[in-house]
Amino acid sequence: MQWRRLARLHRETMHGYERRLAAIGGELKRIRECAGLPQHVMEEAESLVKRYFDLVAGFPPEVVAVAVLWTAAKAAGVPRPLEDFLKCSKADERRVRRVAWRLKEAVKQSRRPSVEDYVKTLAARVNLPAPVVKAAVDILERNRRVLFGKNPWVSAAAALWLASLKRLGLLKALAEAAGTTTVSIRKAADRMRV
Repeated sequence: MQWRRLARLHRETMHGYERRLAAIGGELKRIRECAGLPQHVMEEAESLVKRYFDLVAGFPPEVVAVAVLWTAAKAAGVPRPLEDFLKCSKADERRVRRVAWRLKEAVKQSRRPSVEDYVKTLAARVNLPAPVVKAAVDILERNRRVLFGKNPWVSAAAALWLASLKRLGLLKALAEAAGTTTVSIRKAADRMRV
């Protein structure tokens, strides 16, 4: 009997954030069991809820649970149609799709690669040595304000071209590897301070 009183006291004294997480967690478990999803999808879904709680806080727990499980199943390589989740819940499909879209956009924003990643990728494609890559990253660091809003592939190619002392044969290879033109790379290189 005492544990029931303690459990009730705990439920009554939980903060809104904790209460909301508990409600969403309960829905997640129920829907996961109904849909027959593996445990690792459940863990991914729980981490998504905690990471993007502010994004999903205004929606009902059942809508959040379905959207997060649907998104987590895709991310974990176990994609299922949305209908599989909706038959296990009373959530509205339009609201679920809205929450899933918001989650997808937030995840996409958090995974955006840095310009240095583009430099390393291009350097690997055209077999440039590490000192050239380091010099290109330094050039990009000095020119961050000039390159803001520009195509990162072109900026990376221009920095690599400048770092390799403007070798003409390399310019064509960089243009092909970056999927751009040599003119674009030259113009980007003209905007940069070496």
